[in-house]
Amino acid sequence: MQYENVDVAFAGQIATVTLNRPDVRNAFNEAMIAELTAAFESLNERDDVRAVVLAANGKAFCAGADLNWMKKMAGFSDEENRADAMRLANMLSAIYRCNKPVIARVNGDVYAGGMGLVSACDIVISVDTARFCLSEARLGLIPATIAPYVIRALGEQASRRYFTTAEQFDCATALRLGLVSEMINADQLDATVQQLAETLSENSPHAVRECKQLVQDVAGRTLDAALIEDTAARIARVRASVEGREGVASFLEKRAPAWRT
Repeated sequence: MQYENVDVAFAGQIATVTLNRPDVRNAFNEAMIAELTAAFESLNERDDVRAVVLAANGKAFCAGADLNWMKKMAGFSDEENRADAMRLANMLSAIYRCNKPVIARVNGDVYAGGMGLVSACDIVISVDTARFCLSEARLGLIPATIAPYVIRALGEQASRRYFTTAEQFDCATALRLGLVSEMINADQLDATVQQLAETLSENSPHAVRECKQLVQDVAGRTLDAALIEDTAARIARVRASVEGREGVASFLEKRAPAWRT
């Protein structure tokens, strides 16, 4: 696929998907949504990719929805609005369900739908000057499509506040609430993201995929007999896998595992 609104680059086993509409603070429209969806669906199928970085060009990470796109949506029928919302929902799902770990490289402000992009990622590294805002209520809207991801990232109580107040909050608050994994100075951003991506790339690809799926499947479930049986079955399956056996053997034999060679 030819990309016009995002850039996709590869360096070793790390893929970087970069939002590339800096003139509108990387606000997304239907074209960017389609390209992001296609990019992550493609990366999901690539065995040569171990980690994905979601980055942005310009001063802002993502300002949410493009105003011209929103203006056009105002004239949509109910059916057209539902179809359009589903395209956004599918894009977020493609990021969240990507079987590679996804690192958000947050270089600047994150507003509205941009909060969904960040919340769908597994790890969020942000500059300390970034500001965050769920601004939908100011426009008479609600953050519905991004809610499943944002509520998981912020927690229910913080979401009650910031969904309804549409207040802006700083990176220190985002870190305290758990949305941001690590807050750093801008001059450390690239090195920190690169080091983390390389660390992920050194681990068993199969185990990393299973770990990501494990968190998604177990979070919020009742601790009952079914969950206990499920988790026992998972570790039994992974122990018997090719990479599971190789990992244990390489540790005992004091050598690097095959996936690093």
